[in-house]
Amino acid sequence: MSQRVKGVIARAKGAPVEVTTIVVPDPGPGEAVVKVQACGVCHTDLHYREGGINDEFPFLLGHEAAGIVESVGTGVTDVAPGDFVVLNWRAVCGNCRACNRGKPWYCFATHNATQKMTLEDGTALSPALGIGAFAEKTLVHAGQCTKVDPEARAAAVGLLGCGVMAGVGAAINTGGVTRGDSVAVIGCGGVGDGAVVGAALAGATTIIAIDTDDQKLEWAKGFGATHTVNARDADVVEAVRALTGGHGADVVVEAVGRPETYKQAFYARDLAGTVVLVGVPTPDMTIELPLLDVFGRGGALKSSWYGDCLPSRDFPLLTELYRQGRLDLDAFVTEEIHLDQVEDAFAKMHAGGVLRSVVIL
Repeated sequence: MSQRVKGVIARAKGAPVEVTTIVVPDPGPGEAVVKVQACGVCHTDLHYREGGINDEFPFLLGHEAAGIVESVGTGVTDVAPGDFVVLNWRAVCGNCRACNRGKPWYCFATHNATQKMTLEDGTALSPALGIGAFAEKTLVHAGQCTKVDPEARAAAVGLLGCGVMAGVGAAINTGGVTRGDSVAVIGCGGVGDGAVVGAALAGATTIIAIDTDDQKLEWAKGFGATHTVNARDADVVEAVRALTGGHGADVVVEAVGRPETYKQAFYARDLAGTVVLVGVPTPDMTIELPLLDVFGRGGALKSSWYGDCLPSRDFPLLTELYRQGRLDLDAFVTEEIHLDQVEDAFAKMHAGGVLRSVVIL
């Protein structure tokens, strides 16, 4: 039988979100119903509300979550009722050309649940990133459930479902940061601080955090930044060069997603360095660079989608590092809130006063 639970939806572009009753069907083949325990308030959810992703309203928001599998449909073997899972939005298919080439993190045919969750009047909901976890329970494809250590705190490890993983993966998986490297991170929100953490875990010796907000720079220092640069007060490119012997950083992670900050990243890297774009630009943004500079500087210009992660590999590993005290996921949690406080959390996000608000259910 379908279930009626509370969830947070966005009915129209720019309209305040609201808590309402949603209908969650029983899981069909390959699907699972998850009782959500915690879900982070990510900037992507705000993008959905503002119509920046698509116009398939109403949206069931929330995607950065952890919880307990309540029930599964036929054919599901990797998870079972009672499993503690982090939800992911890259459920790989195993059969597309990327998967067959041994690069499943580029999977071109990721899975979502086939059935739709709805409002009580039958209106179909579009779940954010195929998850929709600002809800007491949600329906997902079973491949979107990644089992992790059940002793881990849901509010902390749920953040691996998006922002923290995107940042850590941008540094390690995409940027290839290794011991002794110099790394600069432009933009020190949740994703950028994840990149700072990733660089520290990989053994980088110089980690430069760059932002226009002194509070965010302080947070970045707590995550392992060795130097900070306030972009309001200094030339970012010159500052990075000054901190790297005049050369530029081996890896620069751009976690803002704007043309001006991407140009800073491009020129702040060493001649054979790597730029990783993990900040999400809007569709109207363009960039112009001298082609001779692109050619003459060498190195690599990369984009990182979800930190090029493989959830089945990376989520349990990072959860174990958290359990060992080597990855302080708790420090990302600025506040714990209720479902009816999501709109307030968006306002705090705009003001820059939080690293992550986490809804506890």
